[in-house]
Amino acid sequence: MNSITSDDILYGRLNLLQPSDGPRVSLDTILLSAWVKVRSSHSRFIEAGCATGAISLLLAMKHRNIHVTGIDIQPGLISLAQQNAINNGLESKTAFIAGDIRDKNLFPRESFDGFVINPPYESLSRGRISPNISRSTARHELSCTPDDVGESAYRLLKCRGRIFAVFTSQRLDVFMSAMRNHRLIPKRLRPVYPREGAVSGVFLIECIKDGGEGMILLPPLYVRDEDDNYTPEIMSMYDL
Repeated sequence: MNSITSDDILYGRLNLLQPSDGPRVSLDTILLSAWVKVRSSHSRFIEAGCATGAISLLLAMKHRNIHVTGIDIQPGLISLAQQNAINNGLESKTAFIAGDIRDKNLFPRESFDGFVINPPYESLSRGRISPNISRSTARHELSCTPDDVGESAYRLLKCRGRIFAVFTSQRLDVFMSAMRNHRLIPKRLRPVYPREGAVSGVFLIECIKDGGEGMILLPPLYVRDEDDNYTPEIMSMYDL
């Protein structure tokens, strides 16, 4: 793995070891961690493609009665995630495992209340694939397609369990179709815009396993205001 940086996140509440040239904390990380709802005590969540564990650790910090298992196909990133859990005193509320979420023998069926993922945005037919394997795995569907997400989430979620995801708006139809094909019914959807008047870049979605018909389309979330500063709602996401 390339060089490692030590970075303070959320005004120093969380410190992360991250590869300098690979998956790193971004606004999507903050958006998704704020989007997740924990509806019952002692909930068990899984984060697929957890990289160095940022979202898993943020959820563990934010919610008192939760345990989060992070899984990633890259062992080097999992080693960093495990160290990050120790460094931040969250090793009792998290576990990080190197493995492929598509492996049906990795976890028993219906093991989790929640499934969290920021999947690769680009299909193999879109854009140049980076020669950096860590970066290309995070960006392109080399090991995880929307269909893989749907199949894995349905298998691992308990009855009425929920999946929370952030994904590129250009492929909203692909993601929604994959979820429905695996009986994960969209219940909340929120488009995210760089600023008013711009095209949506990503969307946040929550689906329920074997849920009933009916979805709430939430108001737009704007990242920046007319002065190019983060909006108050975005700023609030940086406070636990």
